[in-house]
Amino acid sequence: MKRTLTACLTSALLLAGCSAAPPENQDTTSDELVIGVVTAQSGALAPYDQPALRGLQIRVDEINAENGVDGKTKIRLIVKDTRSDAAQSSIVAQELLGEGVNLLVTPCDADPSIAAGQLAQAASIPAISLCASTPTLPGSVGDFMFSNFPGDNLQAWAAADYAKDQGFRRAFVLKSPDSAYTNALPEYFVKAFTAMGGEVVGQADYSMGQQNFDAVISRIRAVSPPPDVIETAAYEPDFPAFLKALRGAGLTTPVIGADAIDTPTTLALGEIANGVVFTTAGVQEPGNPVDEFEQKYIAKYGEPSGTVYAPVGYDLGLIIEAATKNANGDLSGPSLRDAIASIKDLQGITSPITYEGTDGMPIRNSFLVRIDNGARVALGEVTPDPAQVPAP
Repeated sequence: MKRTLTACLTSALLLAGCSAAPPENQDTTSDELVIGVVTAQSGALAPYDQPALRGLQIRVDEINAENGVDGKTKIRLIVKDTRSDAAQSSIVAQELLGEGVNLLVTPCDADPSIAAGQLAQAASIPAISLCASTPTLPGSVGDFMFSNFPGDNLQAWAAADYAKDQGFRRAFVLKSPDSAYTNALPEYFVKAFTAMGGEVVGQADYSMGQQNFDAVISRIRAVSPPPDVIETAAYEPDFPAFLKALRGAGLTTPVIGADAIDTPTTLALGEIANGVVFTTAGVQEPGNPVDEFEQKYIAKYGEPSGTVYAPVGYDLGLIIEAATKNANGDLSGPSLRDAIASIKDLQGITSPITYEGTDGMPIRNSFLVRIDNGARVALGEVTPDPAQVPAP
């Protein structure tokens, strides 16, 4: 996930004018791990960052109730709001790094994560995104940057594989150049789908936030014979607007989306969302680990999470716990970076998680979900085949 908000030039300017080095007296062998949380608690990214942070908080509370990681290292979160703005993400990251945090958690989007991550990189402090899925994110920052979500290229491959299995051979692709997520994920789909023998028979661009999709609908109508499937990474408010226009025009073409529509808003669309399939990072089924997490979430917050981003946030807590153990008491930035990079086959509640041998994007499974009458129906779990997944 997810959205382009402000050009990352702002981050570069801040980086040129500020020093992000940690205080000289920072204690890297402390019995407390201090995490600076750079997240959107308001604005367009809040529907993703807020539940992810809540999920992280649940695992942190559990760890601290057990007297810390391995009974000795407690975790303290310092949370600051980016207001869903990349420039504000840089400001907040600078403040937190100045306070001597051991690790930085960044938003569910590549652009503000790059803005914050560049500062963390300069300070030799590891940064990890709650759920950004742009596979080029770590490479845009450096070896101290990680993410915590299946990459867009993996999700696109899973979507293409599903389309092929359904017998879809002709696809129409809807994308927006306004963000890496809404532009690159469909492009990865095109690469994967055509490699599997499919044909992309039409493409259209949209602007994020637009409400009128008449021109797009006309483009789809003009394809003859009609496409078998439409693929997009659009999300709210764009995805609901597009789907309403599509179904309102009488077009019943199947639609495949991505993780950002795994929200209560999509489920609340009613009959028009029936049959929509999307890729995501995990799924709740009776008695599975995500279901058990949901019971914890309800007990703490008094309501269901309603989204995959909450259990993914809990997984981040497991990642941080494993890294702290791997660091063997050395909480310096390079030690924690190496400890995250060495994680292999960590059992998260959504799927196994591996960083070993990667560039900072985890190897995770992806899940296919269909919407039926406002409910998620799990269609299957997809284990990535690195040889077939499009390269970042």
